[in-house]
Amino acid sequence: MKTAPIGKLFCFGFGYCAQEMARRLNPRGVRIAGTCRNPSGWTRLSLRGIEMHLFDGMRPLEDFGAALGDADAILVSIPPGPEGDPVLAFHDLDLRRCRNLRWVGYLSTTGVYGDRAGGWVDETADLQPAGERGARRAQAEAGWLALWREAGLPVHVFRLAGIYGPGQNQLVSILSGRAQRVVKPGQVFSRIHVSDIAAVLEASMARPNPGAIYNVCDDEPAPPQDVIAHAARLLGREPPPEIPFEQAELSPMGRSFYAENKRVSNRRIKDELGVRLLYPTYREGLAALLAYERESAR
Repeated sequence: MKTAPIGKLFCFGFGYCAQEMARRLNPRGVRIAGTCRNPSGWTRLSLRGIEMHLFDGMRPLEDFGAALGDADAILVSIPPGPEGDPVLAFHDLDLRRCRNLRWVGYLSTTGVYGDRAGGWVDETADLQPAGERGARRAQAEAGWLALWREAGLPVHVFRLAGIYGPGQNQLVSILSGRAQRVVKPGQVFSRIHVSDIAAVLEASMARPNPGAIYNVCDDEPAPPQDVIAHAARLLGREPPPEIPFEQAELSPMGRSFYAENKRVSNRRIKDELGVRLLYPTYREGLAALLAYERESAR
């Protein structure tokens, strides 16, 4: 059953996904508030009509009640650090006292599943994070879900695959000369367009199911070198040469992604939320991004 529309969304962290939500919801009359780490971000976002609050993860919000008192939904996209989730560290008790919230969304990662040797995983799979970042995410998920079990907070967890969208995609990396066509036999990654993330979050807001966990990814886990090659073809360029994984110059974080190989099922967002992906594979997503960039350049 659908619920009444959200009146005010408060975003802990105002990054890529939160900004996409603001872009979609603000014109429909949903008030948007959020946090930034420094005053420069405050000024820039406030000029766009966003109610901003400073939260750098080192100290609590100055006035939690004033910031969230009239919010009926919360989106959390701040990653956990070595000391854990900063929102829970400073505001666990404040959140437990909230009685006006109808929806809380925590953005996690499919990295909590770890390596599955290319096999499929869904939301019922046990968590086997391979590295420290995945382990922190699993711990943060547990902390947010504890607020649902113990205090009745309407928490939903969204495990996101690799995010791409405007300004953040393989077309950009090819045009900038940064693209590498790294080949590790059998390796696949799942990915998701930021617009489809927003669609999933909106669908969940309309049909809250506290305690639910959703994988957010497209229909086709694919080898990363295939995505780079397809982007190059769209641009009319020769794909970068293939580089064996063992010879690739990757950052420690980039190399860590290749330590996990899995195919992530998105059946639940379709069956439970009725989501129909706008970009079911990277092919539709990259084609739309290229068309958007060309139209914007006119």
